[in-house]
Amino acid sequence: MTQQETAAGASGVLQLHLQAMWRIRLLEERVRELRLSEQIAGSVHLCTGQEAIPVGACAALREGDPVFATYRGHGWALARGVPPAPLLAELLGRATGLNGGRGGSAYLTAPGWGFYGENSIVGAGGPIAAGAAMAARREGADRVVVCAFGDGALNQGALHEALNFAAVLELPVVYVCENNGYSELTPIRDMVRVPELWRRAAAYGMPGERVDGNDPVAVQAAVAAAASRARAGLGPSLIEAMTERLVGHYIGDAEQYRPPGEVDAAREREPIARAVRELTAAGVAAAELDAAQRRARAEIDQAAEQALGAPAADTSTVREHVYG
Repeated sequence: MTQQETAAGASGVLQLHLQAMWRIRLLEERVRELRLSEQIAGSVHLCTGQEAIPVGACAALREGDPVFATYRGHGWALARGVPPAPLLAELLGRATGLNGGRGGSAYLTAPGWGFYGENSIVGAGGPIAAGAAMAARREGADRVVVCAFGDGALNQGALHEALNFAAVLELPVVYVCENNGYSELTPIRDMVRVPELWRRAAAYGMPGERVDGNDPVAVQAAVAAAASRARAGLGPSLIEAMTERLVGHYIGDAEQYRPPGEVDAAREREPIARAVRELTAAGVAAAELDAAQRRARAEIDQAAEQALGAPAADTSTVREHVYG
């Protein structure tokens, strides 16, 4: 835990996490509005309902630890410390965006904050993260790499090779599977014979565990333990964080594959509603919890205003930073 978290106590830690989760939730809701109004172009995938995983994981990391996320990575970027204004500006194709408006949602990256980007190829972050971990080893740096991916990615050959490679070389990387129950539009239970995906870790000779991905404190503890193990030179770990998304796989997904009542039931279990219930039961005043939401909303509203007011990216520079 950070010094701030230690001083705050258990209830205070959850309040800090709730504030961070509200920031992500409200950012994603604003992104959805901007995409539906066609102010954001291109494919967009939201992490609504999965906020506890990036919040908990990033709380366990040090400043220089790199994070590689999936294309559902806005929440990871925000949790890693990326300011919301340039993040939204990037999605809007503005010159003030993190990547000058070139990356959009699918290729968002912010190395200045330890966020090394999303990847639109399922599972492709795995080998890249292994490479970053190898670089840390060769530099003698005390860095631990976190690589996040969805449950469907564990059926990709590139990720299998990355997990084996990292295990053989005992690389300092923590692999986090965000299992939301669906591999795009297909239930993961229909894709595999053994749905407990964490059990695959044993085949690679690394520790594996399943955690409650709607509990940021549990995620933080699991990632902190895996990161400590990696820093000690004991190699990689696989964490399967169980969660549910409250929105479609992508914006525009009709979600006809989801049974009636599934999303409503998920709303009872989702991390923000759960944190509010737990804090209320611990005696935290409703006014204090409402204030956290208002602070997050004011921050995201201001960031959206700044981003929308920024100039569009100069299309004459589109060929820059491209290797051909």
